[in-house]
Amino acid sequence: MTEYVVRFITGGLIVSAFAVLGDMLKPKSFAGLLGAAPSVALATLAIAVVQHGPQYAAAESWTMIYGAIALGCYSVVVCHLLMRFRFAALPATIISFAVWLAIAFGLLAGFGGAA
Repeated sequence: MTEYVVRFITGGLIVSAFAVLGDMLKPKSFAGLLGAAPSVALATLAIAVVQHGPQYAAAESWTMIYGAIALGCYSVVVCHLLMRFRFAALPATIISFAVWLAIAFGLLAGFGGAA
């Protein structure tokens, strides 16, 4: 139960800090970008360091980096499919998700990460 309380407090503090940072930046669309993913990732890594040590957290951080790279590729592919090739949303999402999986797991297999 203590882990959940720590996770809740740590996540809340980091989310709040990123929300304040996002609110200070222009344009306001950064607020949504900074509100969730970075703060949750940092809270997760902080708890991983405390529970499992810095080497485990380092491996976890690499898997987060691979996922972020794959998400960037997903975004580019889905934009091209929607805007340039005029795909409907569902087929574009499914194809782009397959691209995300291939890149994320390819990076994980090629470079390693969390076991």
